[in-house]
Amino acid sequence: MKLSKEVILQHANAACKDNLMETLKIEFVDAGADFITARMPVTKSVHQPDGVLHGGATAALAETVGSFAAHIFLDTDTYFVRGIDISAQHVKSIKSGFVYAKAICIHSGRTTQVFDVKVTNEENELISLCKLTTITLKK
Repeated sequence: MKLSKEVILQHANAACKDNLMETLKIEFVDAGADFITARMPVTKSVHQPDGVLHGGATAALAETVGSFAAHIFLDTDTYFVRGIDISAQHVKSIKSGFVYAKAICIHSGRTTQVFDVKVTNEENELISLCKLTTITLKK
């Protein structure tokens, strides 16, 4: 990792202002040489009508974390990253607390990257398993 954990988290959390990430209250909480983790509170504002976490909010969290993982390990003076495909398998519902999304790169090519993003609850139980593919393009 080129940057310290603290610098990565500061940069990531600063990017969450005045956009969807702020609306969803996403906060980056951990980073390492090959991963980054963020959390999101599960409240009524991210529920579907029957009172559990909305899959779209989960997908937004997963794409946020995976895209940022691609971004921090890239020369952003020359390139930019865009998500081009996301899939999510929701395996457990949750009504309250926090969900944590941890993105790990499973393929890092010159043009495309693939991230495994596991979304878990506070007891580390799997809520959703997501896969994000990003593309790196010259500015």
